[in-house]
Amino acid sequence: MAINKKASAGPVKDSASECVAQPASADPSKAVLKTSRRDFLRAGGMLSMSSLMGAGALMAQSDDTKATVEWAEHFQKNYRLMTQKEKNEARLRLEKRYSAEYGKQVSVDTADAQPGVLMGYALNIRKCIGCRRCVHACVEENNQSRGKQRAGEKIEWIQVLRMERGEFSADKMNHGYPDGLGIQVGGNAYTPAGQILEGQYHYEPEAVPEKDATYMPIACMQCEKPPCVKVCPVRTTYREADGPVVIDYNWCIGCRMCMGACPYWARRLNVTNPVLPKEEMNPVTHYLGNRPRMRGVVEKCHWCLQRTRQGRYPACVEVCPVGARKFGNLLDPESEVSLILARKNVFRLKAELNTFPKFFYFYD
Repeated sequence: MAINKKASAGPVKDSASECVAQPASADPSKAVLKTSRRDFLRAGGMLSMSSLMGAGALMAQSDDTKATVEWAEHFQKNYRLMTQKEKNEARLRLEKRYSAEYGKQVSVDTADAQPGVLMGYALNIRKCIGCRRCVHACVEENNQSRGKQRAGEKIEWIQVLRMERGEFSADKMNHGYPDGLGIQVGGNAYTPAGQILEGQYHYEPEAVPEKDATYMPIACMQCEKPPCVKVCPVRTTYREADGPVVIDYNWCIGCRMCMGACPYWARRLNVTNPVLPKEEMNPVTHYLGNRPRMRGVVEKCHWCLQRTRQGRYPACVEVCPVGARKFGNLLDPESEVSLILARKNVFRLKAELNTFPKFFYFYD
């Protein structure tokens, strides 16, 4: 039996090359326009072509140093995955841009970890006088933001906690809440006793050390089992072979997960464009260390890689007026740090967290 075919009223259209509107439906997933594979490929091709044209136009601006260099930085690998050739190329790009930006010859070191070296740090909390010279030296050496106009413009990697000494007083035995014996809150509840960690780190005394005060500097502990590294979603922060935990600033996305994971309050986020005057910029830098940062990235102490990998002490160790800070190779039994671990009363902050810091506190 023959089947009658109804003639088309107009020319036949290629249904695969146009967007077909779906009938209204209560299901939101079905109430959208669907694009054919041909349209998708056509749109993708146009986007790719425009991207290549934009890239060519940008790279053609050979006289615009900053534009061409920053474009190349967007496409470089994570530093720890780079070959030595790629590291040298990244170093030259940064040296060229920083030198032009700050009006001085800037060097960017890419020295790797030295074999047989595991950096360690020790601090004598009995000697620390709370002068905070270590804080200021760290800011100057490591090109930290030093603005004062807006919140977040001033960054300091080292915090010096001021803790009060105290004692239990018999005069307060019958004070407290409720009135009388103070069953719920004793009379000595709100006075310091011994040395407490919850101290002040913004203090401006007329002279140091202050009476009845103890000082405890805190910075990155360079953990052997760093929780900040574990949570980083882009693996931009990692532990180097010689101990320090570093950050590849070009890959940091500013998610602040590492800040939340760090139990030592050691990381800072550049919430604004860093304020670094040209005349105050330290031109001796390291790629993973004190090179100038950008807005939206996290930074922290790295034990002055631009110094320590060249056989020098960190800036905070050199500037300490009482010699409270010690630095050395933990694998060398005759280094200052190793001798302190063998002979002094040593403890690590928050050891119960199993982060295994390489920053040790000791007292005589």
